Amino acid sequence: MKNTIALFAAVTALSFTAAAQDRNVNKSEKKVAKEQNNVDQSNKDLEAAKKDLAKDVANYKKQNAEKLASNDKNFAEFKARVESEKKDAKEDYKKRIAELEEKNSDLKMRMEGYKEDNKENWNNFKTKYDQDMAELAKKFNDLKSDNEK
Repeated sequence: MKNTIALFAAVTALSFTAAAQDRNVNKSEKKVAKEQNNVDQSNKDLEAAKKDLAKDVANYKKQNAEKLASNDKNFAEFKARVESEKKDAKEDYKKRIAELEEKNSDLKMRMEGYKEDNKENWNNFKTKYDQDMAELAKKFNDLKSDNEK
């Protein structure tokens, strides 16, 4: 009888230990599954952000390609208009327009060469690029107003 009670106690203790381990394993499996879901969601969010960035870059490049082409057209029209100027003035205007054309070309190359990597770098690039485009427009407007005087 003593052996039966001891055996019963041992089996009961093992059963409780096994049940406790099973609960711990279940908790760990649930934790792993939850973390995997978090990773999966993060990956989806990252892919969505990359697609949004690529779309933003493509739209911006298209808009600025149109602005740069318009600049080329405006520069050519201005050069044709200053042909009737006096030689000294014409040479000065040609020199200044050549500088603007070079800056316009540099902006084209910068835009074409941009490789999207992350949103922060893209925003920094756009800010600087917009500043440079505004500066180019201002210089061209200054040149036109000098010619109208």
